[in-house]
Amino acid sequence: MPTLTQDGPLWTLDLGDDENRFSPGFLDETIDALRGLAAGSEPAALVTTGSGKFFSNGLDLDWLGAHPDELGPYVARIQELFDVVLTLPVPTVAAVNGHAFGGGAMLAMAHDWRVMREDRGYVCFPEVDILIPFTEGMNALVMAKLSPRTAVDAMTTGRRFGGAEALAAGIVDATSPLDDLAATAAGLVRDLAGKDRTTLGTIKSRMFAPVSAALREA
Repeated sequence: MPTLTQDGPLWTLDLGDDENRFSPGFLDETIDALRGLAAGSEPAALVTTGSGKFFSNGLDLDWLGAHPDELGPYVARIQELFDVVLTLPVPTVAAVNGHAFGGGAMLAMAHDWRVMREDRGYVCFPEVDILIPFTEGMNALVMAKLSPRTAVDAMTTGRRFGGAEALAAGIVDATSPLDDLAATAAGLVRDLAGKDRTTLGTIKSRMFAPVSAALREA
């Protein structure tokens, strides 16, 4: 399960050491932790990462298969997580330590910046191959963060992007060896931790207003 820890102004959300799929418990704990961070007033910046082979494999398809009648509320809760990250009033960076598939890739997209392990792991939107179309909110999120060319390549093909390919396509902003991943990600946001929360939150909310609205309409 995810944990949120603090080191001075730098907060680290560790998604866990397994596939870090979005079970209801995972969603509850992550959203509650991030809302708690958002409610503070001290200088802060967020690094989100995993501690195993995966950043996140996204939807918990086993749970969903056992609870098909809860699809609507489940998707709404996932989109709430994306919206919370997207509009968090502090600088955010995803340190993509391993595979980021589907909803896991979208969670990375919701951050302000992304750093990816250079030698292993893929970013992939497999929806076209697993017969799950993007919701309007998820579509809007990915389209807001990628160029039109990259969005077509990523969203309509199910292509797996390794670190170098993801960097060249603009999916991530930097790559790093695993041993330096956390430090590289922290370096992108640590000096921005003092930005005024009210101002930054308003800028993000207005910048991504159409995306946020679409995510909230689940």
